[in-house]
Amino acid sequence: MNSLSGRFLILTTVFVMLAEVLIFVPSIARFREDFLLNRLERAQIASLALLADDMLADELEAELLVNAGVYNVVLRRDEVRQLMLSSPIPDRISKTFDLRDASAWVLIRDATLRLFTPENEVIRVLGAPVKDAGLLIEVTMDSDPLRMAMTDYGLRILGLSFVISIITASFLFLAVRVVLVRPIKSVVGYMQRYASAPEDARGIISPNSKVTELREAEEALQMLQTDLTQALKQRERLAQLGGAVAKVSHDLRNILTSAQLFTDRIEASNDPLVARMAPKLVNSITRAVSLCESTLAFGRAEEPAPTLTMLRLREIAEDVATSERLALANACVEIVNEVPEDLVVRADPEQIFRVIMNLVRNARQALSTSGKPGRISVNASEQEKDWCIEISDTGPGLPPKAQENLFTPFQGGVRKGGSGLGLAISQELVRGHGGELFLKTTGPEGTTFEIRLPRGDMTF
Repeated sequence: MNSLSGRFLILTTVFVMLAEVLIFVPSIARFREDFLLNRLERAQIASLALLADDMLADELEAELLVNAGVYNVVLRRDEVRQLMLSSPIPDRISKTFDLRDASAWVLIRDATLRLFTPENEVIRVLGAPVKDAGLLIEVTMDSDPLRMAMTDYGLRILGLSFVISIITASFLFLAVRVVLVRPIKSVVGYMQRYASAPEDARGIISPNSKVTELREAEEALQMLQTDLTQALKQRERLAQLGGAVAKVSHDLRNILTSAQLFTDRIEASNDPLVARMAPKLVNSITRAVSLCESTLAFGRAEEPAPTLTMLRLREIAEDVATSERLALANACVEIVNEVPEDLVVRADPEQIFRVIMNLVRNARQALSTSGKPGRISVNASEQEKDWCIEISDTGPGLPPKAQENLFTPFQGGVRKGGSGLGLAISQELVRGHGGELFLKTTGPEGTTFEIRLPRGDMTF
């Protein structure tokens, strides 16, 4: 019953039975009307014997009334109301029903009331004689035979409805199994086989359904499987390439580090040409070493999950500012720590240090490259749902191309020789905290990056 076809079988049976119930009420009302009209007609036929012979024996009159199923018969002809046949009535008349102008609603109401009234009653029924044999015919009768006939008819209708619903639901069940369930199971089978070996192209589905919707689903699945297989192959190749690049970068970094040591001795040479060219060589080797280190850092499978703890952010910002001031040399750049003394945030100390360090270093390098005095500030505040950390500078701003690929590895670099990995790694670290790193403003007046760390609902 948990299958699609099983539930379809149940729903079809229920809906067919519901439809039959809606038909049942008018049907039972129609049956009651026909039953009463039949009694009127039989009573009219019985009264014809009296018209043929004015004097009838009491036994014959009683037999005619029993055959008609009534107690008496009244016929109105030419505005004269005449008692044609009569017998003793066991009880008073409780209800009168006029079938001449009864509406459908009245018939349904009277039939429903009769069906749910188990007590026997003596009722009067009025109707029009057949063949225009008079103006009105009236009979008195018991309600029990009517109710018994209605009950028997209703049970037969419900039984037939149940059989029809079962047969209909069974045919629909088989049709659903053939037309829908079997193709769907085929699609599921393809999905399961493909999931077990996505790199095997033989597991890709071949659309063959003749049902439009299922064929569209098969075509969409085929496209998805094809794209995913190609993406997996490309990912595997990129993983292999990344491993090779990491190894090359590691060895190249070691070679360049050794070369960097030799350039330190070259700088001490008294040769004017060597003294003039040595700084350029040192800068080139330094940039190459930095690129190798960034590539190795980004090439890790993933950053470790942050170890969250409550820490004073001002101390982290002060460590960053102190480290970067040592690299300022003679540049007229000021680094200011404006983080409040009492501000406590939940973060990984090492990772948040790396993020702030990266942003401050990028700002310091941008200001140093411009050759103009500038200011870098680190500020933070506590809001209702987040801790907000801002790193601002008064530098020249980011060029449009850098803004488009700001967090894209190897494409978001601003300064010459930059790898563009620093911001990509920083964004990954902030996301690991459940937060967000984004460029807030940039322009000739300066650039501001904002870090938002969620406060959550934890109590410390």
